[in-house]
Amino acid sequence: MKVTVLGSAAGVPTPERGLPAILVEVEGELVLFDCGEGTQRQMMKAGYGLCRRMRIFVTHLHGDHIFGLPGMIQTMNLLNRIHPLEVYGPPGLKEFIEETTVATMSEPVFDLSVYEVSEGEVFRGRRYRIEGAWGDHSRATMAYRMVVGGSPGRFRPRRARALGVPEGPLWSELKSGRRITLRDGRVVEPKDVLGEPVPGKILVYSGDTRFSPNIVRLATGADILIHEGTLASGLKDWAEMEGHSTTEVAARVAKEAKVKRLILTHISARYPDARVLEDEARKIFPRTEVAQDLKVYELKS
Repeated sequence: MKVTVLGSAAGVPTPERGLPAILVEVEGELVLFDCGEGTQRQMMKAGYGLCRRMRIFVTHLHGDHIFGLPGMIQTMNLLNRIHPLEVYGPPGLKEFIEETTVATMSEPVFDLSVYEVSEGEVFRGRRYRIEGAWGDHSRATMAYRMVVGGSPGRFRPRRARALGVPEGPLWSELKSGRRITLRDGRVVEPKDVLGEPVPGKILVYSGDTRFSPNIVRLATGADILIHEGTLASGLKDWAEMEGHSTTEVAARVAKEAKVKRLILTHISARYPDARVLEDEARKIFPRTEVAQDLKVYELKS
């Protein structure tokens, strides 16, 4: 699991920081969280092509988080992309892409699917799964938890049979960590038929948000929490009014969620030297650093 910061600025880009975008590579597949303007160029600088297998997860519909999508889709078209592209995000995303973006360009030569999501499981594949939870911003915003690898635990067939679970699709549901309901109305939980779970590697990305208990729950036990820390604590009233977090808020989330590492992003342009933000957060959560564009973090299973 390789995590690359493509953009870490808030609102407007700076010479040092592009607009919000986090790229994760898992066994050759790409997952992009947010797509600020200029993201496609940052991907190229980081050595990633635009025609690879990829899914995009958007936190919310403010321009600095989505205005990179039209250009990226257009460039993929010009490059004759073959692989399908799936884009996930809150309500309104479908209209933005299909009626605002695609309508101004030629039809994509590749399959483009848009999914409007809510809390809970957003995506589950063979390599990873993604869960969403609402943050607290000036408009609907979704934070994401990405789990790579791991398993709910070793399946115990004898226990399943003893509980009256017939072999077949219901076994598969339990193996995947989902509860089931039998014909007689009894509910069987995965823990009833599984051994000790094997933890995967966990990345949580907050998007823009005030302090949110939802995000604390979502981030619990994460290896990396990428949380906005737009402003220093001296501007906490303004941050609260605008729906953003100070560095202290981000550090508080990291501490309460017991994460292993906090990366501050969405940095205001008023801080050309962001060490003041890092120092402030470290007083609460020592394992903090400020994001730097094109920096790479690797998480090994």
